[in-house]
Amino acid sequence: MIDLRSDTVTQPTDAMRHAMANAPVGDDVYGEDPTINELEETAAKVFGREAAIFVPTGSMGNQIALKLHTQPGQEVLCEARSHVMDWEMGMAAMFSGCALRTVAGDRGVLRWEHIAPMLSTGGLYYKPATGLVWLENTHNMAGGTVTSPTDMAEVITNAHAARIPVHLDGARIFNAATALGTDVATLTKGFDTVNFCLSKGLCAPVGSMLVGTRDAVRKARSIRKALGGGMRQAGILAAAGLIALTDMPARLQQDHDNASLLGQLLGKSPNIKPDIPQTNILFFTVQTDAPTFVARMKEHGILSSAIGIHSIRLVTHRDVSADQCEHAANVISNLSA
Repeated sequence: MIDLRSDTVTQPTDAMRHAMANAPVGDDVYGEDPTINELEETAAKVFGREAAIFVPTGSMGNQIALKLHTQPGQEVLCEARSHVMDWEMGMAAMFSGCALRTVAGDRGVLRWEHIAPMLSTGGLYYKPATGLVWLENTHNMAGGTVTSPTDMAEVITNAHAARIPVHLDGARIFNAATALGTDVATLTKGFDTVNFCLSKGLCAPVGSMLVGTRDAVRKARSIRKALGGGMRQAGILAAAGLIALTDMPARLQQDHDNASLLGQLLGKSPNIKPDIPQTNILFFTVQTDAPTFVARMKEHGILSSAIGIHSIRLVTHRDVSADQCEHAANVISNLSA
C-alpha cells in the first residue's frame, strides 16, 4: 500500500529506534527524566522561548494552552475549519468551559480584518468576552495552507493591544517555516504559546511540545497532570523527539516537492481538480462520490482520505517516495477516467 492518508502514519527512523532503546530515563512527574529535560530545553531554544513542556499529543498541548489563557464563560476565536473546532472532541467546553467563535478565513488564513469584527472585549456585560485568539499554521483542513509572518504579526499586535492573548496551533509549523524559507523562532515570534508536533512530518512516534514563558509552562504542568498527561519514564519517547526536532526539519522540502508533483500530475486529468499545494497536503475534487472513489483507490493500493462529498486529501511524508507519488497519480487519473 502507498499510504497517503496522513503524515501521522510515518514510521520512526532507525536512529530514533536506537535512541529510544538507549535513552537515560527517570520519573518525569518528579522532573527527573534527563532525556525529557533535554528535549524541553532544546525545544525552548529552537523556538526562542523561556521554557517548553512535552505532552503526549497535539490535542493535549492545545487544550492546555486554551485552559491556560481563558476563564470559563469566555469565547475562543478560531478559524471555522480549525483543528480545535473539528477534531478535539469539544474539549474547549468540557474542560475549560469556553465556547468557540468560528470565523471563515481565506483558505484557512485568518487575518485581522476577519477577526476584528468578531471580537468581544467585555464592553457588553451580557455578551461573552473573547478570551483568546487562535491561529493554525499550516492549516490542515484548508489544504496545508500557510499564514505569512506579516498576517500573523498583525493579528498578534492588535489582539495584544486589546489585551487578548494569542495561541498558535503549529502542529506543522516546521512545514510552514520550510515553505516560507524562515526558521520557527522568527515565524512564531510574539505568540503567547505555541504548540507543535514532533510526529507527523518530523517522524517521531509520539509527542508534541508546548512552548511559552517560564511561568506559563509552570502552570501548564499542573494542567497537563489534570488531563492525565503526567508521564513517568517517558524519556524513551523524548529520545525520538530530540531527533525529530534537530534532524528532521531539513527533509520537509522533499514532502512539499512530492505534493507539488502529485498536483501537477493530477492536474493533467480532465476529471480531477487539484488545489495548488503550499506544503505537504494536497486536496483534489472528483466528479463522483469521494468516499466511493477512496474505496476504489484502496483496491488499487492507494490509501487516502475523503474530506467531503467530492473532495479527497493526500498527504506526503518521509515514507512515500517520488516514484510512489507518480504511481499514485497515474492510478488516480485512470480511476477518474
